Amino acid sequence: MRESTPSAAPETRSLSGIFLDGKTAVRPPRPGAVTRRPLIDRARSTGTRVVGVTAPAGYGKSTMLAEWASRDRRTVAWASLDRFDDDPATLLTLLATACAPLSPRAAEIIAEMRGVGVSALGRSAPMLAAVLAQVPDPFVLFLDDVHAAGSLECQDVLEVVLTGVPEGSQVVLASRHEQPYFARLRAAGAVLEIGVHELRIDREGARTIFGDAAVEVSEDDLAVAVERCEGWPTGVFLCALAAGAGTDVLSMAGDERFVADYLYHECVAGQPADVRWFLYRTAVFDQLSGALCDAVLGTEDSRAILRRLETLGLFLVPLDGRRQWFRYHSLFREFLLAELERVDGDIVPELHRRAAAWFEEHDAPERAVEHLLAAGDLELAGALIADLSLPTYQRGEIAVVERWFAQVGEKVVEASPWLSVMAAWTAILQGKSPASERWAAVLERMVPEGSADEQVAFESARAMVRAAMCVDGPERVLVDAQYAVANEPDWSPWRDQALHLLGSAWLLVGDTAAAREAFAASSAYALEMGNTDSVLLSEAELAILAIDEGRWVDAESHAHIAVRAIDDKHMEGYPTTALALAVSARIALRRGDTTAGERFLARAMRARVHCTHVLPYLAMRVRLQLAKAFGGLDDRAAAQHLLREIDELRARRPHIGVLAEEIDRFRAKLGEKAGGVASVPLTPAELRLLPYLQTHLTIAEIGQRLYISRNTVSTEVGSIYRKLGVTTRGAAVDRAIECGLLGE
Repeated sequence: MRESTPSAAPETRSLSGIFLDGKTAVRPPRPGAVTRRPLIDRARSTGTRVVGVTAPAGYGKSTMLAEWASRDRRTVAWASLDRFDDDPATLLTLLATACAPLSPRAAEIIAEMRGVGVSALGRSAPMLAAVLAQVPDPFVLFLDDVHAAGSLECQDVLEVVLTGVPEGSQVVLASRHEQPYFARLRAAGAVLEIGVHELRIDREGARTIFGDAAVEVSEDDLAVAVERCEGWPTGVFLCALAAGAGTDVLSMAGDERFVADYLYHECVAGQPADVRWFLYRTAVFDQLSGALCDAVLGTEDSRAILRRLETLGLFLVPLDGRRQWFRYHSLFREFLLAELERVDGDIVPELHRRAAAWFEEHDAPERAVEHLLAAGDLELAGALIADLSLPTYQRGEIAVVERWFAQVGEKVVEASPWLSVMAAWTAILQGKSPASERWAAVLERMVPEGSADEQVAFESARAMVRAAMCVDGPERVLVDAQYAVANEPDWSPWRDQALHLLGSAWLLVGDTAAAREAFAASSAYALEMGNTDSVLLSEAELAILAIDEGRWVDAESHAHIAVRAIDDKHMEGYPTTALALAVSARIALRRGDTTAGERFLARAMRARVHCTHVLPYLAMRVRLQLAKAFGGLDDRAAAQHLLREIDELRARRPHIGVLAEEIDRFRAKLGEKAGGVASVPLTPAELRLLPYLQTHLTIAEIGQRLYISRNTVSTEVGSIYRKLGVTTRGAAVDRAIECGLLGE
């Protein structure tokens, strides 16, 4: 797995291609003219910790939030979401960033919000909830456009974060449509909902709008405007502007066609042809700058046009203090896109291609992917995804990677050797079966093409996939790993991984001296290249070899390097961390530090969830080290449980060389012990389910999330209760947090 830093657009810091200066702020947008004071006062007075504001565009949700923020004496935090936040790790990072004004601790855990699989729900979300629960002063957190993060994974983590809101504080969620978890919160009496009916304006509100527009209107015309616009604030506002331009109120329609007609006649039709041309074509951008527009349109005056548009008040919203980046108001952008499709729809794909080229040139490849996908250039998008998928995985944005693969389609992935390699590794590193086996089979069928060097590079990549999955036994693993090491040059970013696989192969065939040499070389290369996985895996193996030889001081040194890499790179929850955490538990317990040892054990047990037969050597090695750690605690029951998990893995991958002998020796030694404490750890399946107990999801809904039956969920929940010694869902969550199975 490769490391990379988040891409950045010019002159501003980026989070997954989204410019933070325009996304989060202590000062929200300025409130509008129509006051929502009664609604705000009612929402504040109820004391409800969650307030949902739900209505389509144009009903003044954001304006209401802005007025609330300007009036509230509590500490205010604000975040606006968009479609790029539809990933649990990205969403949690954004929320932690927005909450930084509330607590220094929120700023400290921003980097901890990354996670894979259920670790975002099981660790990061409860960690942020715990931080919010400890904020000493009352606060109000405004989240605008929550509908943009609509995936089930995002809904689940947000629901967990909401549980941390303390009494006296509130989170206000503005969305275009009702969020699914509102129903669960409603049933628990934990949410106040404000909808279209409450947000419609009456005649008094309409009078305020017409007055602010300096338009005189009769009471009859005012009533007509409210009736025809059905209380839609944006419609009334545009009605007032149109009336001020001489249009008869009685002739106006109250639907969205009126908006389009108004925007065209009053905002676009009167502009010079070059400005209209600029507006239509730049509407394809979520965010735009002068440099981007010049590059895509082939012009040199875009910055001046943007300044002019801002001066004219043409719905252009600045995203940073220096006014380098902007976005169009969502309603205006939707209108412009519709007009572009009507007058020159054929140019849209080409505009996206040019934008992709610009973003790639300016080190924002994730945004380039989005534009290539929008252009329909799936093969070019796939080639870029092949380079980005593992670095994106490293940032914990698994949902983004999987969305990319889904959008380019299986045909494109299967037609690209390197994209297929990345798809295989993405599945392997999540422990996914049968996806891993499927992509491995796709690779085996491929006939490498291109130059001789390209063919060798592909053969090396394919050999590493085979070696990692260990399907055909240790001898074949050794052959494949040796091939990869021989063909990955010193400058290759994959050489450290090839060396780690070679060290594992040498261990499987019983040559510990050769294994030690390979692991040491792998760690050295990985440190130089900044590839964290190989560092922590190789250092963990070196620590185990040192323990086996009685060199506990050396073992602790290697384990320290591995754990520091995990903590520095915020890789908690990744399956590749489990081995280092398990061996660190053994070392801590030997030196008598039971507290640290049990903490490492809890972290390793969680990380083992994704250590499956897909990576059989790692999965068994992890469980053996965990079993030895529990043996050190004289907990035979837990150790035997882990040995049974190993047996299940061996049933699927029986050819594991001398590792089988080591497992059998430990089993015999454990059998000689008598008495001891007895505990039964949660199984990987139970650990996958555990985080969902924090939510209001029903048993059936949890089953849908995990693709298992309702009966299976019920059985596993009952088993969790028995093992944790509790009888209720809330008690199970509390006990899991206490044991280190949830949260930090």
